[in-house]
Amino acid sequence: MDISIVVPLFNEEESLPELEAWIRWVMETHGFSYEVVFVDDGSRDGSWQVVERLAQENTCVRGIKFRRNYGKSAALNRGFAVVQGDVVVTMDADLQDSPEELPELYRMITEEGYDMVSGWKKKRYDPVLTKNLPSKFFNWTARRMTGIHLHDFNCGLKAYRNAVVKSIEVYGDMHRYIPVLAKWAGFKKIGEKVVQHQERKYGTTKFGIERFIRGPLDLLSVIFISKFGKRPMHFFGMWGVFIFVIGFFAAGYIGISKLYRLSQGLPTILVTDNPYFYISLTCMVIGTMLFLSGFLAELISRTASDRNSYLIEREIGSGKAMTE
Repeated sequence: MDISIVVPLFNEEESLPELEAWIRWVMETHGFSYEVVFVDDGSRDGSWQVVERLAQENTCVRGIKFRRNYGKSAALNRGFAVVQGDVVVTMDADLQDSPEELPELYRMITEEGYDMVSGWKKKRYDPVLTKNLPSKFFNWTARRMTGIHLHDFNCGLKAYRNAVVKSIEVYGDMHRYIPVLAKWAGFKKIGEKVVQHQERKYGTTKFGIERFIRGPLDLLSVIFISKFGKRPMHFFGMWGVFIFVIGFFAAGYIGISKLYRLSQGLPTILVTDNPYFYISLTCMVIGTMLFLSGFLAELISRTASDRNSYLIEREIGSGKAMTE
């Protein structure tokens, strides 16, 4: 199979028929064998009924329905687990991503040798103050902190080699940082393509103001995990030992200083009356806690995680159908 298209959706019943027809036209025009995996992230409208109908009309359509809303990352992760195509493309269900970009994305993966190609919505049809400016600042920060020079980390239109999506784990709100996860997994040839961005035709955006808080926090998380996820003791232990040693030597200095003054018959004060004693004690306590945190994190990192055991209500389509 040439292309697998993963489409996470939440309350998008109006746009799904048009999107599926558009994808089918592009795929058949270029002669691609393909599958479309619609992942219904707990929609409360008639989205799943639309997916069921599309799967009956087109054997290249598959559907997965979550029992409740888990988020876009969960939908992508589940879609990645079932895809079969040589190239895997993700796109949003709101018709703001154009399926006509698919052939060029496929070519860049198969002919130019990219492991991953991220879309860049250079010209956006979003509100300037609530989306465009925050997005530019966020992407600038992400470039600086990750070393990956992409202009639009959050673009839903991306293409991957199949091996990439089978090698990464997307959870929480990490869908924004799949390029970072891919690089961390060893796939370093990451490209970018300017893609067409269209105005939303139906419904409203599903991301609220909380994304301005979650985005930076997730960025810090993914950077920490990429560097210390498999060796947390290297971070917590290093800082714990460093801070403990500072506190230990500071306490030692206070004690030696008092003994020296006593031996010289000089006036002294109680150690507990010295403010530096409490600073040194605090340093030793914090250092010990950090070291223990690193030790516990090492134990936890070696246990199996069940964070992606999502409850699937129904699944339809074999995923084996191909275009003639």
